[in-house]
Amino acid sequence: MNSLLIVIAVLLVACTYGVVDRKRSGKIKSKTDSRNEITAHEVGAELGESATVLQFSSAFCTPCRATRSTLTSVISHYPKIKHIEVDADTNLQLVRRLDIRQTPTTLFLNSAGREIARAVGAPKRDQVIYALEQI
Repeated sequence: MNSLLIVIAVLLVACTYGVVDRKRSGKIKSKTDSRNEITAHEVGAELGESATVLQFSSAFCTPCRATRSTLTSVISHYPKIKHIEVDADTNLQLVRRLDIRQTPTTLFLNSAGREIARAVGAPKRDQVIYALEQI
């Protein structure tokens, strides 16, 4: 009987964690601390004129492909904003410095290269549009 209660408790905790994690995944969160300034040299490409969307991906990440498609589609309507995709596996020093913990992670940078928002997981199209309009 005690072991059944333990199993039920563990399942309840795991399900609760899964629901919370799913709700947080892909949400774009504004950053009030903009100490993370990123240079063109670090990412290997010039930053956008008014903003840059920096996507950290890995080779076998299925949500990364969906995120790339979403970002490319949305950013095509904003000529002064640039989308740069960074391979997290080959840029470990930058990944550590920026505290990237999973892929895809998308950083929204202003024209100076300062992080102003971040999405962990695959963001939805309307969330990306809203974040870009806030820049």
